[in-house]
Amino acid sequence: MTETTKDTTVVVIGGGVAGLALGNFLLRNGVGCIVLEKHSRAYVEQRQRAGALDAGGVRVLNEWGVGEAVDGYSHGDSDAPMPLLIDGEKRQWRSGDDDEDDVDGAFCPQQILVRNLIRVFLRDGGDLRFEAQDVALHDIDTGRPLVSYRDANGVTQDVSCDVVAGGDGYRGVSRTAIPDDVLTCSTHEFGYAWLTVMAGVPADPLAVLAVHSRGFAAQITRGPEASRLYLQCPLTDTVEEWPDERIWSELEARFGESVEPKGPITSKQIVPLRGVVFSPMSYGRLYLLGDAAHLISPMSAQGMSLALHDADVLARAIIQQVERNDSSLLDSYSDTCLDHTWERQASAVWMTRTMHDSGDAGYEGEFCRQIARKNLETMLEPATTPHPAAEAGASQSQG
Repeated sequence: MTETTKDTTVVVIGGGVAGLALGNFLLRNGVGCIVLEKHSRAYVEQRQRAGALDAGGVRVLNEWGVGEAVDGYSHGDSDAPMPLLIDGEKRQWRSGDDDEDDVDGAFCPQQILVRNLIRVFLRDGGDLRFEAQDVALHDIDTGRPLVSYRDANGVTQDVSCDVVAGGDGYRGVSRTAIPDDVLTCSTHEFGYAWLTVMAGVPADPLAVLAVHSRGFAAQITRGPEASRLYLQCPLTDTVEEWPDERIWSELEARFGESVEPKGPITSKQIVPLRGVVFSPMSYGRLYLLGDAAHLISPMSAQGMSLALHDADVLARAIIQQVERNDSSLLDSYSDTCLDHTWERQASAVWMTRTMHDSGDAGYEGEFCRQIARKNLETMLEPATTPHPAAEAGASQSQG
């Protein structure tokens, strides 16, 4: 059985940060849109992913009038220190006194941001359809594309539109609609992975990073009663090799101090660190955004902010097309977003190499470790404790 719904201007595929942000931006400007999400609302609102927005991401939400989606979450001006531990020595990040930004970033767990974006979208009359299965794109290279899906009742629905926005993630169906001879994929593999662990304990302070000869480590807040633990490990490691006791022991070894409290570990995953960029980010009437178009090293904490940037650019382009019949911003969407994406990828590669190569020399060697240490020092306040050799020299001169 097939039913054809009323036409809409935009069909957004994917109810993650990218898709929901775009839906909210369009809704607030009177542009008709339907958001399709293959999972249930309960699943989406509990899905644990990233947890930070940079100042640009927060600004985008504020500019579109949905800053309430991050209200109540800790921002960059928090008084809580966020140290870096280098071989157990506590260091502080260099203060950004020359930063012209008037907006701070925020620690906001992705599931909370998504939950809030859903609430705002539905409250304001948005059309969000959960459990949309077997989504397929048709005629995207024509003036009137069609999106079909099977709804929660098993009924096949067809929706015609002017624009399809593919925000359904790296493994979604949107990108597969672009012909293979059109789409290119550029990938960088860092050669190591993170063991990512969700633990039922608060993070205090909100974020602690550690550089150590045993590898990188971190504990970052994911809400008032949860935190995400990260441990650098070889690509060949498996979660079976990391029982709970080993995780806590290794975190303490790399932090150089006791970690308290310890609590229940609810999930573990081995995540290879890499960067991926697909080009172009548009084909016909299909426009990719968020993880459907690119993956960035999690070391950069840029995934959600990149998604919001794409949504911002695409929303402005669609609104210009609708209100002025001017397609210039849509035509330049891919180039605009790719330029920003590559800029962020460059920063992410530098940060990832700096934080990982400056610890465990087993991956890139001692030369790269020393270079990474020098790069790292440029981001830190001077060490407060004199080096032992310096103390000895001072003592001899006084003698």
